[in-house]
Amino acid sequence: MNRKLLALTGALSLSMILSVGCTTKNYVRNQTTPIIDKTNELDDLTAKNTKDIRDTDARAQKGIQDVQAKAADADQKALAAAKTADEAQGLATTASNRVTSLANTVANLDNYQPVVETTVHFGFDKANLTGKAKQALDELGQDIPNTRHYIIVVDGNTDSTGPADYNYQLSQRRASAVIQYLAEKYEVPAHKIFVIGLGKDKPVASNASTGGRAKNRRVDIRLMTNTSEKETASTTPSGSGM
Repeated sequence: MNRKLLALTGALSLSMILSVGCTTKNYVRNQTTPIIDKTNELDDLTAKNTKDIRDTDARAQKGIQDVQAKAADADQKALAAAKTADEAQGLATTASNRVTSLANTVANLDNYQPVVETTVHFGFDKANLTGKAKQALDELGQDIPNTRHYIIVVDGNTDSTGPADYNYQLSQRRASAVIQYLAEKYEVPAHKIFVIGLGKDKPVASNASTGGRAKNRRVDIRLMTNTSEKETASTTPSGSGM
């Protein structure tokens, strides 16, 4: 009887132990599962935040690079604009100086004396230089390098045929043809040339005849200097020949 009671007691004890063990495992599982789930949720959220941070940083870096590129481009454009402005100012200053020089020359035109004078003629309603005209300009051009403080006065003329306004334009074109030839072949700068387009206002012969009109279709060119012959001679190096 005692043995049976002892065996029964042992069996109950074991059963209680096993029951308590199962209860403990279930309790632990029930307690830890929400924690594990929460941890996994936090891990996912951390990963998402990390990715969002990286994406935001990448966009920020790209934005910074774009701003820097635009700023550099703006700087280049500003430098180019400043350079263009400086060049324009330089050209304006040069042009202003030339205008001032020409104005002074015109004001003192009476102080200039002719060195060489020549006349070139043109065909009816023409503004192109003939071979004979170029030869005459070459003879004048040979004296340009040897003339100090020179200017060249160019007077364009026409006959009386046609409207006055057209003749003024034609006389200017004829004068321009002479200027272009001298500038290209003898490197005469623009500020050394004084141009007048007179149209039909300064005839040298009667326009009533064919021959007279031919003489009036002309450009008169004068190479002039404000340096006297005495001054020119005094500047000639000693011992040099004529």
